[in-house]
Amino acid sequence: QVPLVESGGGLVQPGGSLSLSCVASGITFSTYSVGWYRQAPGNQRELVASATSDNIVYYSDSVKGRFTISRDNAKKTAYLQMNNLKPEDTAVYYCKANYGRSGKYDYWGQGTQVTVSS
Repeated sequence: QVPLVESGGGLVQPGGSLSLSCVASGITFSTYSVGWYRQAPGNQRELVASATSDNIVYYSDSVKGRFTISRDNAKKTAYLQMNNLKPEDTAVYYCKANYGRSGKYDYWGQGTQVTVSS
């Protein structure tokens, strides 16, 4: 069992900020890649940001310059800082931790709702 527990979602006005956290347990977190995904109603799941174990970072074009992914390996926690939020950012956000590319060591959080509206 490798639970990933997410927190930090909620309702925010356009232009506002929100920070998501994802806490892992039961794994050597520092050796895992982490990623943040989102899925809006009627949309496919999309990768928003990721960080490898070597801290190579990726951002989707839609969030580049607004979102920042970070990790604290000692706390086994991944973060997603979201600034200048837009209504189109509204989605359920999921964190993922994975080791390798086989899929044998892929773990997902429960999801947290982010709503940008006013």
